Amino acid sequence: MQPTVVVVLALVLALQIKHLIADFYLQNAYIIQNRRYYGHPAGLLHVGIHLAGTLVVLLLFTTPLWLIGSILVSEGVFHYHLDWAKDNYGANRGLTPRDAAFWHAMGLDQALHHASYLAMAWAWAVWA
Repeated sequence: MQPTVVVVLALVLALQIKHLIADFYLQNAYIIQNRRYYGHPAGLLHVGIHLAGTLVVLLLFTTPLWLIGSILVSEGVFHYHLDWAKDNYGANRGLTPRDAAFWHAMGLDQALHHASYLAMAWAWAVWA
């Protein structure tokens, strides 16, 4: 049975709430200061927090395990590299919150994260 639009939108909302918590409430100085170093445990920790939240959301929406695994791998790779690229862009240019380019990068980063949640919800609607 195809999921209703309301259920798919609820999934997107749940992923966005997860993102809010993981990106803005569960990050600390250690993560923020070290995510730009490729492979640093701080970046991996940050992605792990996101993946744990996504796992909870997908389990609440009774997602098949094979699809959970596929979504988590895709999100992990995408999220890690997106944050790493944004952090390096800002660090290499010495950007701070006082710079418009800092906010442009932050806005693009957040928009791409949320676009990935639309893609995840689409995959869920098609294959769950």
